[in-house]
Amino acid sequence: MTTGLFADDSITRRVNSEGVLGLGGGRALLMQLAHPAVAAGVADHSDFETDPFGRLRRTLEAETTLVFGTVEEAHATAARIRAVHERVTGPGYQANDPGLLLWVHATLVDTALHVHTRFVRPLRRDEAEVYYEESTRLAELLGVPREEQPDDYIAFRSYVREMVASLEVSDTARELARKIFRGSAPWVVAPAFALAEQLTVGLLPRPLRVEYGFRWDRRRKAALLAAGAVSRAVMPWVPPPVRHGVVALA
Repeated sequence: MTTGLFADDSITRRVNSEGVLGLGGGRALLMQLAHPAVAAGVADHSDFETDPFGRLRRTLEAETTLVFGTVEEAHATAARIRAVHERVTGPGYQANDPGLLLWVHATLVDTALHVHTRFVRPLRRDEAEVYYEESTRLAELLGVPREEQPDDYIAFRSYVREMVASLEVSDTARELARKIFRGSAPWVVAPAFALAEQLTVGLLPRPLRVEYGFRWDRRRKAALLAAGAVSRAVMPWVPPPVRHGVVALA
């Protein structure tokens, strides 16, 4: 059955329904900010100072509507996003530039695949290929012509690797990252923020982790690997309402 852009049994809906993918939100955000133009746009045109997770939350909410909403809801959401981006311009950047849109989109796709592999299960090669191909519909809807996207999953992986290797994290991005994890959070949630920071740092591609100046060591790496192993072992036994969150109740 198809009520939206994707069939109910599509690989995109199956992957994106996993609630654990939310653990990758910080990773996707920091990968986006690693692009100097994205960081400049966020710093100049958002309320990052007072609500550092607001942009991420809005991005994830929009992606949920695009994937699980009706066709009409998906197109309306994409139109709103394009309208907002139209106003985000500045020296050296334009948010509706297909190149920037492609990078932001790629961080979400790459993060979904990475987190699914670590905490749910690795996708088979054919599943990953289909997931990527389906994701190109979303990128098109948001303003990236298909011909400007990587041809296939292999090309997409190469694109992400090349981007990660070429990006130089700006001082603006480092300051934004500091505000995410070192902002004025109430002391009662400080331990949760510390845990989120370590998880995000561990999930980041190593070159970007180094560029941001984050500390990482064998002990932290071992803890992350152990958490992933436990998650993959117990995930099949987690009740759907817990595993899939609000998606399972829709």
